[in-house]
Amino acid sequence: MFVNTFYFQPADCDSLKKFKDRIDIEYHSRSVGYYHLPNSEFKVIEDVKDWQNSLENIDSVVIVGVGGSSLGAKAVSTMLTCDKKFGTPNLFFLENIDPISINATLAKLKFSKTLFLLISKSGTTLDTVSIAKIIMERFKVYPENKEFKEHFAVITDKNSALCEFANEYGLKAFFISQNVGGRFSVLSATGLVPLTLCGFNTEALLEGAAKCKSDFFEKGDMTIIQKAYTYVNGEENINVLFSYSNAFKAFNEWYIQLWAESLGKKKGGKNIGLTPIGLIGAIDQHSFLQLIIDGPKDKSVTFIRIKEMKGDMSIPNFSLKHLEKADLKSSISAAKLLNEQALATMKSVIDSGITTDEITLDKLDAYHTGYLIYYYELLTSTCGIMLGIDSYNQPGVEIGKKILIKKLGKYVNAAKKL
Repeated sequence: MFVNTFYFQPADCDSLKKFKDRIDIEYHSRSVGYYHLPNSEFKVIEDVKDWQNSLENIDSVVIVGVGGSSLGAKAVSTMLTCDKKFGTPNLFFLENIDPISINATLAKLKFSKTLFLLISKSGTTLDTVSIAKIIMERFKVYPENKEFKEHFAVITDKNSALCEFANEYGLKAFFISQNVGGRFSVLSATGLVPLTLCGFNTEALLEGAAKCKSDFFEKGDMTIIQKAYTYVNGEENINVLFSYSNAFKAFNEWYIQLWAESLGKKKGGKNIGLTPIGLIGAIDQHSFLQLIIDGPKDKSVTFIRIKEMKGDMSIPNFSLKHLEKADLKSSISAAKLLNEQALATMKSVIDSGITTDEITLDKLDAYHTGYLIYYYELLTSTCGIMLGIDSYNQPGVEIGKKILIKKLGKYVNAAKKL
């Protein structure tokens, strides 16, 4: 079960209906493709499983992609580490043109047992293509080699440059559904292909997302609309996601990209947006919490916690000499202590007059993860509508790419042909 509890006074639902009507128009027009992924992508999972039967001795799958091409799958795999099917390939990420991390990851891999997934909507992402070339050079396997198509596959848009590359060299290709932006693509082939290959329950992932979709579009649950309205119209322009489990670390990173790239825009010459911050409890109670409580009141805070945690353990009920002040009167579990810390921290934030809400998950499994992913995508779209901006473009990012190409100058298109 997924529950979002507000510790602020929500706006009247009747006055917010106009925003729900506008997002319904997007939904029915199919101009925004991610809305429909929970019901349309089961065929992708079937195709992956059929293809997987032809793969031999693969014990590692590597995502070669940046931003939305990797963060979603990374978030899901991190949250569902305990649910991964035994004996399935391990999942790795090459998502930064950083020689330290590239060398460290490649050193762990045996080429004959590795599948590399090149993921890019356009197929011309500089970092992704550059990392792919490094892999080819490291293992001395190039597109003309027989084993190349046995160890490389692509996920991209139809008719992209990467699609043409795959056709040229006979690579297996999966396609991202129409009108689905990179940061909204985790429930498409971008996330489903690697996650399915590596033994995660992607059917349940889509089922959880479908439940959130039904609650919002069919049952008319206004929770997301009310929450977005509070974020957009409040005095705070920073939203802190305080997630109580290390399992949420990559989810926080995904949320930061989703929020920042979607909601930081120019409108009529004015710079607007909502700034995301991702924290992990209880770790960041000992650092960032100080700023939340006593610093500028420019932040709203969302707490996420899990009621039942897999692998929970009791804290032994014995005393250590000189450390008696850290003793607990009776034996409790680690999860219980973590949740009590979350509740105590949340109360301190509420008592400080800060806009606060709480998301609780009965458990952290594929179903609840799918619900949470889709929930945050809907929340982002709703905030964008209320801000009056296009949540699905990224003009600021494109400016940086153009400057980079100009700075590289003579290096662009100067590579030798294989």
